[in-house]
Order: sequence, then structure tokens, then C-alpha cells
Amino acid sequence: MKMCIACGMPMTSIGDYPLHDMSKNYCKHCAHKDGTMKSFDEKWHELTLHYANHHNVDYAIAKQNAYTILKKLPAWKRKW
Repeated sequence: MKMCIACGMPMTSIGDYPLHDMSKNYCKHCAHKDGTMKSFDEKWHELTLHYANHHNVDYAIAKQNAYTILKKLPAWKRKW
């Protein structure tokens, strides 16, 4: 089973891949509509909002948590 390099999501079916392209190493949630991968800043913003809205976490804390998680993933390691 592949894991998304940008968010860590398990990709278990063809529907998990952008444009159903199983050669991609990132998931449909980390892709733009044209299948290209979103930037770190885009994913950081999305994950921050997800934590803040779905886990009842203060925005500043959600932003720090999202940053801590993302920087450990393969797609973003080269940024540090």
C-alpha cells in the first residue's frame, strides 16, 4: 500500500489517486484539478483549517500542529 508523500494518507484504491493515475505518489486531496501536486503552503493552510474546524482547536495551535506533521513527510523534507 502506498502512502501519500504530501499528507500521509493511505492510498488503497484507484480513486485515491489524482485523476486515477496510480503512478502519482500523492493522493487526490494533495492535487490540483489538473493532477499537479499542491504546494506546501496550500497543504499547510488546508490542514490548519481542518484541525481548527473539525477538532475544535485554536487556529494558532492548529497551524503549529499542521506544520509539525507536514514537515515530517517525504514531499516536504527537502524544504528544511
